[in-house]
Amino acid sequence: MIYCCKEHVELALDIIVDEYETSPVLEEVKEGGDLSTACEYCDKPAAYIVAN
Repeated sequence: MIYCCKEHVELALDIIVDEYETSPVLEEVKEGGDLSTACEYCDKPAAYIVAN
């Protein structure tokens, strides 16, 4: 699972496809949730969860 901002979503999608050779699942991080995770590629708040 990769947490990423809107700027890095394409990179995260490419990494999932390359590593797992399967279609990625893209979920939007809920605004009202308790999750305050940062993007794995920068310090911006995560907007998406990309998983296999």
